[in-house]
Amino acid sequence: MEGEEGSQQPHLVLASKLFLLTLNDVPDIEKLRFKDEVFTFVKQDDMLPLYETLIGNSVLDADPALLDSLRAKLDDELKKLDEKIADAEENLGESEVREAHLAKSLFFIRIGDKEKALEHLKVTESKTVAVGQKMDLVFYTLLLGFFDMDFDLIAKSIEKAKSLFEQGGDWERKNRLKVYEGLYCMSTRNFKKAADLFLDSISTFTTYELFPYDTFIFYTVLTSIISLDRVSLKQKVVDAPEILTVIGKVPYLSEFLNSLYDCQYKSFFTAFAGLTEQIKLDRYLHPHFRYYMREVRTVVYSQFLESYKSVTIEAMAKAFGVTVDFIDVELSRFIAAGKLHCKIDKVAGVLETNRPDAKNALYQATIKQGDFLLNRIQKLSRVIDL
Repeated sequence: MEGEEGSQQPHLVLASKLFLLTLNDVPDIEKLRFKDEVFTFVKQDDMLPLYETLIGNSVLDADPALLDSLRAKLDDELKKLDEKIADAEENLGESEVREAHLAKSLFFIRIGDKEKALEHLKVTESKTVAVGQKMDLVFYTLLLGFFDMDFDLIAKSIEKAKSLFEQGGDWERKNRLKVYEGLYCMSTRNFKKAADLFLDSISTFTTYELFPYDTFIFYTVLTSIISLDRVSLKQKVVDAPEILTVIGKVPYLSEFLNSLYDCQYKSFFTAFAGLTEQIKLDRYLHPHFRYYMREVRTVVYSQFLESYKSVTIEAMAKAFGVTVDFIDVELSRFIAAGKLHCKIDKVAGVLETNRPDAKNALYQATIKQGDFLLNRIQKLSRVIDL
């Protein structure tokens, strides 16, 4: 199921097209093109189970002749695979038996029959001894999980892979797993962990079956911006040579990152507006679109206010290239949600920051914990006295 070296796994390309067919933001003419491409792909890979599902969901129209042709073709292929397994078990060694079972697993993966693919991957695993080969089976399972966003299957497979690595395993597969786990974390809104895993994998990236390298950099920059402080962002992202060589290939991404770091807020908002379409049309980021938009704005507003004890709303609106009313409404929401530590003096047209004192917060927490400990000691002393 893996793509060729340097190319994305075709089934994940198909999954992206199926996802775009569900969006209202995609023009109808584009949807017609995607529908044709999906139909061509289904025919090309004999994906009968997926075709039947798409017919049931009214994504594709039923073609009775094609359905009959696919059924006959798959029955014939399945018969050949079963004969190959029987021959290997009767006349050949253990490795040939494993290869025959693996071929049947990959057949079910190719045609999009997830349940049977998982079932036969388990059979193949029972015939497998080497840790590296077992890890490859886990990667096949992970790709199945990412095809239809089965997060339960993905989480279990990642845990399984980690336990296999305790028995051994090479660094290349370990580094690949970091990207898989990073994608899982990003897809489940754990952006901090996703950023850490992606940054760890920048110089060792070989996971082209998931996405191209420029898409990987796109995800790395997006997750890092809302997860890292300014110093870490500068060291790990802004000045990273691996990112610098690729970032220009993704529209608006370089401006998005550098204008934030250089405090060019008007340019930042322009680049951010350009990136929103890409984020919205990404199958992994789409469910978190609104959340991500809020988090980015929290980061940029907090960075601007960090420099001031007080600042006029007009000055802030000018810096961001927006109206005073827009900033007023925006900041009101973020302040009410506890995302920004400032207050608006509407009469004077001024923002006053009231950043929490970290030392004072630590002192209060220590006092509270001390009181709790004293209470526990007093209760314990009463029990001992009795």
